[in-house]
Amino acid sequence: MDIKNAQLDVDNWIKNHGVRYFNELTNMAQLTEEVGEVARIIARRYGEQSEKESDKNKDLGEELADVMFVVLCLANQTDIDLQEAFDKKLDLKTKRDHDRHHNNEKLK
Repeated sequence: MDIKNAQLDVDNWIKNHGVRYFNELTNMAQLTEEVGEVARIIARRYGEQSEKESDKNKDLGEELADVMFVVLCLANQTDIDLQEAFDKKLDLKTKRDHDRHHNNEKLK
């Protein structure tokens, strides 16, 4: 699935199941909450904090998908073609960072 189709899928879901989009500020708060859930899993599962019993069954993939869903909502509401924006960003990063990363002694 490409990003453009994912945006369409989210828009169709909102229209058929979600009644309407939450406003942009509410979705920004929702995105922050979802990113926090991802951070909690990563900090406890891969970081130095011990994982609580209640967190051991949390699905990182599901939480990342929640983040993606809200990002797609925000893109739809603000008329952003996220596929175009992503492609442009990847091209920029490729041109800007290729030599920088290859020459970074910390990455060798």
